[in-house]
Amino acid sequence: MEQVHLAGSGTPGSRKGPLRVLLVMLLTALVLGGAVPYVAGPGRSYLSYLVLAEQLGAGGSALAAQEARAAGGDVVQDYPQIGAVLAYATGGFAETVRARPGIAAVGATRTAPVPSPPRPLNGAGGFGSGTAADALDVPDAGDDTTATLPDPGEQDSWNIAMLGAGVRPGVETSAALLRTPAAERGVPAPEALHKVMVAVLDSGVDDTHPDLRDAVDPKSSVSCADGRPDARFGAWRPDDGVNESGHGTHVAGIVGAVRDGHGVMGVAPGVRIGAVRLLGPLGQYYAENIVCGMIWAADHGAKAVNNSYFADPWKYNCPQDPDQAAVVAAVSRAVEYARGKGAVVVASAGNDGQDLGAPRQDDRSPNDRVSGPPQSRELGVECIRLPGELPGVVTVTSVNRDGQPSAYSNYGRGKVSLAAPGGDPDSGVPGAVVSDWPGGQYTALAGTSMAAAHVTGAVAVAAVLHPDWNSERLSALLASTAAAACPPVVRGCGDREYYGAGIVTLPR
Repeated sequence: MEQVHLAGSGTPGSRKGPLRVLLVMLLTALVLGGAVPYVAGPGRSYLSYLVLAEQLGAGGSALAAQEARAAGGDVVQDYPQIGAVLAYATGGFAETVRARPGIAAVGATRTAPVPSPPRPLNGAGGFGSGTAADALDVPDAGDDTTATLPDPGEQDSWNIAMLGAGVRPGVETSAALLRTPAAERGVPAPEALHKVMVAVLDSGVDDTHPDLRDAVDPKSSVSCADGRPDARFGAWRPDDGVNESGHGTHVAGIVGAVRDGHGVMGVAPGVRIGAVRLLGPLGQYYAENIVCGMIWAADHGAKAVNNSYFADPWKYNCPQDPDQAAVVAAVSRAVEYARGKGAVVVASAGNDGQDLGAPRQDDRSPNDRVSGPPQSRELGVECIRLPGELPGVVTVTSVNRDGQPSAYSNYGRGKVSLAAPGGDPDSGVPGAVVSDWPGGQYTALAGTSMAAAHVTGAVAVAAVLHPDWNSERLSALLASTAAAACPPVVRGCGDREYYGAGIVTLPR
């Protein structure tokens, strides 16, 4: 997840260390019993694999399943939309299947083995709409290590004002803009926005939050926490037993919290939100979770797909590694499928302060290991973050309250698309982005996660104005609107290296 903690806030960092992951695994298995979707097998250990056929579509996925089973794999999910399957296997599975005719790529999506394939889902597992059966428990107040705030009453929403003002660096946004009627600020009426659905692929969304209870659409919501669509009612909600599970609720509030004088106001108040939980029980965003969520969002008519995270376990995936190459190919197919169905795919640029257009260091991967140090990798520009560096993705950097680039934000000429409010973690609550948190609460976070959510809300506004436009035209509109508000001057928001086309501005 792309957030950085506020100085002195007590908010945890954005990733757990290996020992914490191991502890979570052990406690979950021992204390919660059946909460982990894996059942101990007969002394074996499995990895999950994405198997991609050369042929796209159902014929390709059928071939991929056939070859996976022939090599001893257990196929647990079919992705006919992109000609791929998810399989669990042991031993030399990948090498065997890669050698088969008609197979384009095979790659392990994790480095830490599990004791078995996931147990079957009860009455779910397809890409159809959700059901009202088997309701899950409502989440509690969330992660108690995250500092929460009193109801902000929609005050000092500097981040929303910035989108309407088209400010330049050094120009403070005015809260008076927020008192302007929404129509005069270019925001369509809630009734019009409600015809648009945007998908929030994240840690889950608390749809019982007062700001979000009328926004989240159960029929468009799902859990893809293990790569399989679990459309049972409430499956999309965050698991408070997993660290940072409130992140998706915060992102969803930025996108579309209602405007009612309480809580916070979203960029597109009234928009329908498809809550797609990707965060798995072990705290990872594996590639199969992303593929599942992207396909679900596309098949349910999303006009924008928000991705405020990076794919685990490798922060950057390199094409020379066959496993990582397969992961890139699978996520790329899913992104192209979503874009082809009319969705603008929005992603955070990341919080490492790195130039994505230059060689860089990765000292955090693989982040699902349960022992030992991470690998220290010197990476070339061919190694990419997923999904943010894939072609056609709108990749978003972060700016502070004054419009200046956030120090933590990744950047890179030709690598980033737009900038948006993400906040400064060293400026306390006034300099961060305040939004929703599970259990009807609120908190302040900073990061490119928050920046991406603003762009997703702006896509929803653009989709209301131009309901027949495809993803390319909607993306181009946001770029041109931002560029018009940000002339290319030295150290200004027209600096393409840090801002892309400019700071996102709501189209009119």
